[in-house]
Amino acid sequence: MKIAVIGTGYVGLVSGTCFSELGVRVSCLDIDQKKIDNLNKGILPIWEPGLKDMVDDNMHKGLLSFTSDYAEALKDAEAAFICVGTPPDEDGSADLKYVLAVAREIGRNISDYIVVVTKSTVPIGTSEKVRKAVADEIAARNVDIKFDVASNPEFLKEGSAVADFMKPDRVVVGVDSEKAKELMTRLYRPMLLNNFRVIFTDIPSAEMIKYAANSMLATRISFMNDLANLCELVGADVNMVRKGIGSDTRIGSKFLYPGCGYGGSCFPKDVKALIKSASDYGYSLEILTAVENVNNRQKEILFGKVYKYFKGDLKGKKIAMWGLAFKPNTDDMREAPALVLAEKFTSMGAQIYAYDPVAMEEAKRRLGDMITLCKSPYEATENADALLLVTEWSEFRVLDYKLLEKMKQKLIFDGRNIYDPKEVKSFGFQYFGIGRK
Repeated sequence: MKIAVIGTGYVGLVSGTCFSELGVRVSCLDIDQKKIDNLNKGILPIWEPGLKDMVDDNMHKGLLSFTSDYAEALKDAEAAFICVGTPPDEDGSADLKYVLAVAREIGRNISDYIVVVTKSTVPIGTSEKVRKAVADEIAARNVDIKFDVASNPEFLKEGSAVADFMKPDRVVVGVDSEKAKELMTRLYRPMLLNNFRVIFTDIPSAEMIKYAANSMLATRISFMNDLANLCELVGADVNMVRKGIGSDTRIGSKFLYPGCGYGGSCFPKDVKALIKSASDYGYSLEILTAVENVNNRQKEILFGKVYKYFKGDLKGKKIAMWGLAFKPNTDDMREAPALVLAEKFTSMGAQIYAYDPVAMEEAKRRLGDMITLCKSPYEATENADALLLVTEWSEFRVLDYKLLEKMKQKLIFDGRNIYDPKEVKSFGFQYFGIGRK
């Protein structure tokens, strides 16, 4: 079986590579020739644990290839997965120009039946726009080629995307024909053999499931962040509260960890897009509007704590920042709290000295000379007035207090609540967490 995967960003590259790992012949296409040239040399555009070895292995086996030629990618393909970006417009809606451009190219280049699968996160109703774009191009060629459309949203978590694809808790596929269902069943059969759930729905429901899932997770995070801020005011400990409510089986413990705000390529964009989609139908999603507002406020929470401690006088202060990526095990800084913090502190005359295990190049690209990038976490803390833990990388979890002795002031602001306040204080440091006494 051969498929085409169009777009070699995060979703496309991971999906295409993992399909090839299952024995499917995969042709990955991107219009960025430099990216394709690099991929053919084994140079990946993203950092994801385990991905490079899998790419190299399946290229060597002849199961995975990269091209910028639509005719080559689509030749003999039984399915074409659209995996291009849907960046938010100024009004929060998802920009579909790349998705529809791909659909038109598919219509211009196919010669036999194919299932056109939207894997990009798209608003409800996009598959019908894709269907029309493909059909219009086929009609313009004056040929009769049958095709179906399907929706197959991705549920990959950056940092564990390969495992998420290979061992999913569910696969959602929206179809409206038996032929498309049969083909998608054949493609995902390896998952079915291992008792993994493939859930077939109608197409609009599949499109809605992706947005609804991410919005629910974002809601849980913002709820806990809001609650954490209240815990500080009333003298409660949010960690105890989290354990107490998480032990309720109706609630569960996942995504109940307070912190300094969520970021990344999914939650912020998808919450905005679902709010806008509802607005287009004359409906206001009040809860999600609050979720977005809480998260925007939470990204400034560490700045507020430091500002309060120094009574507003931050000029000349050296602030050490550990973690720049929006989460561990990725170099992705899209919507990262670190971006907000860097701007807030530097606008007040403070100097940021930062370290991240893998996001240094991305930080240099996004922030330039706004902050100073250090070679190690403890280089960043030398003579620092405060240490901010922003991203909970595993290498930050155990503090070397002897190296921290070089700090100018013994202040730790824990944006992810990973440190034990009693331990930190026993070494003579002041500790400030999120929602903790």
